[in-house]
Amino acid sequence: MRLTTYTDYALRTLMYLAAQRDRLVTIQDIADAHGIAKNHLTKVVHQLGILGFVESLRGRKGGLRLGKEPAQINIGAVVRSTEPDFYMAECFDPQKNNCRLSSACILKDTIYQATAAYLAVLDGVTLEILMATSGSPVAPQALFKSIPIRPQPVSAEKPPPLAGLETPV
Repeated sequence: MRLTTYTDYALRTLMYLAAQRDRLVTIQDIADAHGIAKNHLTKVVHQLGILGFVESLRGRKGGLRLGKEPAQINIGAVVRSTEPDFYMAECFDPQKNNCRLSSACILKDTIYQATAAYLAVLDGVTLEILMATSGSPVAPQALFKSIPIRPQPVSAEKPPPLAGLETPV
């Protein structure tokens, strides 16, 4: 599963606003914190405002803040609202499906179930949960530090199956 950059920016915006509850922030603040172009972020923030996730206050002392409490912002709802579709393969799009296997293929159903499970996990998460660590809010300074991520060496050993998803023998 891969989220679009648009959805990624939407989630980052909401997390930034949740971390900055004590003040109004600007789109430029968010753009600078994440190294994102302000123009791209403006479109995202506009849609988040239409959806009620973000409130925009105009004027000299204006800015952005969350439009709802973090506990009321469901991550699954945000993802569904910002992703254009969930066509995981050509066969999901009835307008563009040219796959000759579609009528007899069970892969589509399998992928559909996987997508539904993915969204079900996101439905169980709120912005409040994302912003919590051991019951304490994440410090805004710590949340937006750049952490270099290094690829982990690939093990030749087969990893153990995930609980509940074991392959029948």
